[in-house]
Amino acid sequence: MTTKTVLISGAGVAGPTLAYWLARNGFAPTIVERATGQRSSGNPIDVRGPAFDIAGKMGLLPRLRAAATATTGLAFVDAQGRRKSRVDLSVNRATEVEVPRADLATLISDAAADSAEFIYGDSVSALSQDGGGVDVTFEGGAPRRFDLVIGTDGQHSTVRSLAWGPERNFVSHRGLYVATLPVERELNPTTDVLLYGMPGRLASVHPVRGDGGIAAFIWRSRPVPGYDYRDTAQHKRIVERAYAGGGWIVPDLIERVRDAGDLYFDAVSQVRLDTWSQGRIGLLGDAASSVSLFGEGSSLAMAGAYTLARMLAEHRDDLGQGLKAYEYEHRKLIAPRQNGFVTAATLMVPATRIGVVLRDNGARLLTGWQRLTAGRGRKGR
Repeated sequence: MTTKTVLISGAGVAGPTLAYWLARNGFAPTIVERATGQRSSGNPIDVRGPAFDIAGKMGLLPRLRAAATATTGLAFVDAQGRRKSRVDLSVNRATEVEVPRADLATLISDAAADSAEFIYGDSVSALSQDGGGVDVTFEGGAPRRFDLVIGTDGQHSTVRSLAWGPERNFVSHRGLYVATLPVERELNPTTDVLLYGMPGRLASVHPVRGDGGIAAFIWRSRPVPGYDYRDTAQHKRIVERAYAGGGWIVPDLIERVRDAGDLYFDAVSQVRLDTWSQGRIGLLGDAASSVSLFGEGSSLAMAGAYTLARMLAEHRDDLGQGLKAYEYEHRKLIAPRQNGFVTAATLMVPATRIGVVLRDNGARLLTGWQRLTAGRGRKGR
């Protein structure tokens, strides 16, 4: 039996997870990634539910726990850095783990490296398919033919644009922008995520293990005229304008934005398509169904990759049918997360001053309830 070849565009979380499981199901995966390596920015994410089980099957849990952030809570601070309220984030470490997204992507890529071909610094530029496969033209490398092509290249997916059409037809701006960058641990030496809120704006510093942290900016904004998701200099100017006059340590964070060599920046958007496959070309992760900043995108990407590899193995003689079977199963997980975006955004980044007050007071009430129930639990022992 001839080994089926699969080109995967994108080496974030979804792509290497898919490559790992495809290889173990008898396929020959190749990953092409435009960047020259893994980036160091990106928010910490929770690996839980199906993704936690998948990480366990990949033998990643010991390394994930070693890279875990050990975050204990969310603490809202005022302009002088005084704590206003706190929410406990104690989790069951036996069933979930929080790690920086860059660390998760690196660990999965390392796990797939022995069974997949990785091509960094290149990208797909043209696709032409027929009943037997897909002819792929690359920006740098020689043309090649594959049995299947999967786009795992994010909400600005090149594969989706080539096979489905312009991004504007499928990607909708959700009224927020986000920027993240690595910072020194001294900006937040605690084990709590420190958050400073202003109407329509949120700044935070998330502690990670070792001597580092991750700063994040999330703010409300209409689409920025002339926005280019690849223009880092433009991104830095946008962040600086959005947070001008901010209190707390925002001026220090802006200085680090100006000097950042690795700044993640993008509009918070949702991707919706009627179908995730066109013949022998398919989509996975944010390229297919971005659930945006509040939707457990990385964990869902891992779950989707596992399902896709399994369905392709079950339909080895009809890969197009395998793509359809994967979509049918995975949409069941995606739909509830996409529908819950508006509520999550309203709670996290209130548009008004009274909204900020209500959010912080809500955090106080939740903390009080946690303490009360904890006290009851102790008395009952």
